[in-house]
Amino acid sequence: MSLNRILGLRRIAVLGILLLISILLPACGSEGSGIRVVFTTGLGKNEVFRIGGGVCTLPEMMVYLTNTQNQYESVYGAEVWNVSRDGINLEENVKETVLAKIAQIKTMYLLAQDRGVVLDEGESRRVEKAAGEYFNSLSDKEKELMEVSQGTIEQLYREYALADKIYRYIIQDVNPEISDDEARTITVQHILFRTHAAGGAADSDMLKHQAYEKAFEVRRLAVEEGEDFVDLASRYSEDSTITYSFGKGEMEAAFEEAAFSLETEEVSQIVETEAGYHIIKCISTFDREQTDLNKMTIVEERRREVFGQEYNAFVETLPRQLNRKLWDQIALLRDSEVSTMEFFDIYAKYFPD
Repeated sequence: MSLNRILGLRRIAVLGILLLISILLPACGSEGSGIRVVFTTGLGKNEVFRIGGGVCTLPEMMVYLTNTQNQYESVYGAEVWNVSRDGINLEENVKETVLAKIAQIKTMYLLAQDRGVVLDEGESRRVEKAAGEYFNSLSDKEKELMEVSQGTIEQLYREYALADKIYRYIIQDVNPEISDDEARTITVQHILFRTHAAGGAADSDMLKHQAYEKAFEVRRLAVEEGEDFVDLASRYSEDSTITYSFGKGEMEAAFEEAAFSLETEEVSQIVETEAGYHIIKCISTFDREQTDLNKMTIVEERRREVFGQEYNAFVETLPRQLNRKLWDQIALLRDSEVSTMEFFDIYAKYFPD
C-alpha cells in the first residue's frame, strides 16, 4: 500500500496523526512523558512549525493547503467553506488536517534519516521530474501567492517519497499467514425484535417478554411452517436492513458467534444482543473472492500496526514547535486564478503503487 493511500484513507490516527495535532495545537504549553512542547521560541517568521530537525515553511503549507482547498471545491463548489459544525467551520478543520498531514510526512522523513533509508539515484530523478512538472503547471499568480519555488516542490516530493519508502522498509517483513476462517465473510438475513423503547428508554421485563414471544412465534413460522424468511423480515423486523455481509470482529459478539455457527440456509435459535432479539438465517458461509480480499485487508492492517508502533515510539522523542501567530494568520486563497490541485496526482504518476 502506498503512502498516497495511507494518507488518503482516514487511517491517520494509527500513524499518530491525532497525537501530532494534540501536541502541535495545545491550549497551553506542557511537558511530560518525554514530550517537549515549545511555542514560538527560535522559529523564523516564515516557519509554521518545527518537529525534531524538520521545518515546515509557509510556502510548503500553502502548497498542501491550496491543493486540498481546490480538491474540495472541485467536488463541492466554493460554497463548501460556508459550512460549519459545532462552531467549527470547514476551513479550520481542513487547516488542521493539512497540518497533521505535513507533520506526519516530515516525521516519517526524519524516521527514514534515523534508519539510514535514502532515495536511490532513480528515485531522486523521479522527484526532480515530478517537481518540474508540477512547478511548470503553476501560473505566475499561483507561484506568487503561494510564494513557492521549484526547490520547495522538490523538497516536498523528496520528503513524500522518503516517507513512502520508510513505511515500505519497516513493513517489508510483515507477511502474516491469514487463514480462510480468519478472513471469511458470511452473508446472513435477520429479523430483529427490539427490547427497548424508541429514544433509549430502559428495558422493561414486559417489553422483553413481548419481544421474545413474538420472536418465538416468527421463528416457528420460518422453521416449522416454511414461510419465506425475507417476507417475514419485511413484516416483522424492526431493522430496516435485512441482509448483512461481514467478517469476524465486525458485529456484536453474540450475533457474530451465532451467525458463524450456522450452515447455509440454517436458521438460528433466538439470539439476544444489546439491540434486542434476533432470528438469523445464513445465506452464504464462504465467498472465495471476498475472503481473498479480506486477507489482503488484514495483512495491511497488521502492517500498519507494526509501523504505527515504531512511528509512535519515534515521534514521542521529538520536540515540536508551532508558530501560533503565523498559524492563526494562514487562510485559504480566495482567488479565481488559483486552481492548482495536481500536486498529489503528479506524485502518484511518478511514484505509482
